[in-house]
Amino acid sequence: MTFQVIYRRTANTAQSPVRVVEQPSGREVGWVNRYLDREYVRRLADTSLRIYAHDLLHFLRWWESVHHKADIAEGDLTESTLLEYVRFQSAQQPRPSAATINHRTGVIDRALRNDFPNAPCQFARGFHQQFMRRGPMGLGRPPMAMSRLRVKQPKRNIVPLSVDEVARFWSSFRTSRDLAIVGIMLFEGLRSAEVLALNRDDFLLSEGQIRVRGKGRKIRFLPLAPEAIQLLDHYLRLERPDPCTAALFVSLKGRARGSRMTAAGLRSLFRYHRHTTGIKLANPHRFRHTFASDMLSTGLSLPALMQLMGHADIHTTMIYVQVTPQEVYLQYARAVAQLIRPLPVTPS
Repeated sequence: MTFQVIYRRTANTAQSPVRVVEQPSGREVGWVNRYLDREYVRRLADTSLRIYAHDLLHFLRWWESVHHKADIAEGDLTESTLLEYVRFQSAQQPRPSAATINHRTGVIDRALRNDFPNAPCQFARGFHQQFMRRGPMGLGRPPMAMSRLRVKQPKRNIVPLSVDEVARFWSSFRTSRDLAIVGIMLFEGLRSAEVLALNRDDFLLSEGQIRVRGKGRKIRFLPLAPEAIQLLDHYLRLERPDPCTAALFVSLKGRARGSRMTAAGLRSLFRYHRHTTGIKLANPHRFRHTFASDMLSTGLSLPALMQLMGHADIHTTMIYVQVTPQEVYLQYARAVAQLIRPLPVTPS
């Protein structure tokens, strides 16, 4: 049996447009789609729903290969179900990253718990209780969800683009629209989805600001660098078709001229320029990394960078703090020079 992720919007406002179905029958996988409906009601973005659906699809295909059936009953689930699934992923070639394995396991755990609340696979008490600390009164913490079964993730190493790489990549662009897209990523640190979601009226020229819709549909206002204002103004005056949709960045050619630029179009644009310049790391998110690293190097505080990046947790912002041993030595020497006091002269 084959499973597939489809996109099907209906008039039902409580139903996720992203569905997982069996092929060729088209029958929906009930427990999977009920979980997606639950997340949709929580107002998760369609992009997040697609990611969750593909995580669940991966588990479904594994489940069918092991149990030779597509349906899951509560009695089928055991305390080792998710552990076996983690082992399967760890043995795959090429092996998924630790972050991918952990994300999948967390999504599956929540989805199973949502539909099968009494299944033993959710709590793995024997696995976790041996790691539970005893409190002052002899009471441990409550049993943790199986999603806490995590593969150790290596420390994330942020590699920003160098000044030379940015200059070479920048010089390969020819249209004002493309220069504005790269400029707003470099000067504002936006995610690619945030760039694509921008509308014309989000560019608040008189206030020198731009309105950004981030993850969780949270809105933040960012100051615009003079260079970013110039690039956007140049694009709006010279290249943006008229009339067109409300989108800020639109297609310039073909049947889609004037319609919102798609994620596939943005990926294709960067792929082409990576090939022509030979800068393999120049993807949209790398410009976001470069922005964050540049801001920290100028002395911007972590709380300020957190607001600019649209992070919900400052620990996410902390991954951009990478201090070399030489920087540690220089900062220590500077601090000691400021704090040291003259020693009193001892009379002989």
